[in-house]
Amino acid sequence: MHADEVDLDEALVRRMVAVRFPQWAGLPVERVDSAGTSNAMFRLGAELVVRIPRIPGAAEDIGREYTWLRRLAPELPVAVPVPVALGEPLDGCPWEWSVLRWLDGANPAAGDVPQPGLLAADLAAFVTALHRADPAGAPASYRSEPLAARDAAVRRAIAALAGVVDAAAATGLWEAVLGAPEHPGPPVWIHADLQPGNLLVDELGRLSAVIDFGCAGLGDPAVDLLPAWYVLPASARDAFRTAVGADDAAWERGRGWALSVALAELDYYRVSNPRMARTARHVLGELLADHGGEA
Repeated sequence: MHADEVDLDEALVRRMVAVRFPQWAGLPVERVDSAGTSNAMFRLGAELVVRIPRIPGAAEDIGREYTWLRRLAPELPVAVPVPVALGEPLDGCPWEWSVLRWLDGANPAAGDVPQPGLLAADLAAFVTALHRADPAGAPASYRSEPLAARDAAVRRAIAALAGVVDAAAATGLWEAVLGAPEHPGPPVWIHADLQPGNLLVDELGRLSAVIDFGCAGLGDPAVDLLPAWYVLPASARDAFRTAVGADDAAWERGRGWALSVALAELDYYRVSNPRMARTARHVLGELLADHGGEA
């Protein structure tokens, strides 16, 4: 998926575990078919999973997650991947990596969930709890800039996707959301990437875990409105919005964040990651349908 991606496989992970954590050396290693794009996951036995950066840009996330997820986990209503060990770099893996507890569940299908009202309530409860977490000393989120700072990148993506998406409709929506007032208060803890690949649901479709906190940190709470378009069908959006208490300005910024992220993902992953591209197309379709256009 990336030009600077390192080559990771089960043999390397077995060697890494044997060298750094010999107590787990006898456990089987199996690559996880994950939607993640910045890190690779390898299941280690029945109860653990190894998480390794694929690219240099994800390397710092490992140590940050190791520090902050331990503090956030007790304040959140669903499970999160709290690391149990931090591995040092070694030949074949130039960065820190982590071992976490395995979390059961499946990724929800974008816009096609069995109990959308209940999932909307679950997502709202998670978002509300995270936004209330103590921000003291926390780092900035990967998506902590004002929405207007993404203007040039969004317009480049729209131009690159001409003929793939309705460029006029996407531009019209983008220009509309840019008029929304900025977040008036201090930044809060946000996950910043609440899309299907980072959520786990149980057999009833209820939220059981939220994973991949690589983008997490302090930012505008509107960024965490992403699941309104990335996960939930239109019928559940109002319930989600009401439960998180998003006013008109926050909702507009949320639409802008969803649009900017989906455009960037479709442009970047259109060929290299069909799963991400399908999700991005779905999100753009939902956003543009709301705005009177077509993806």
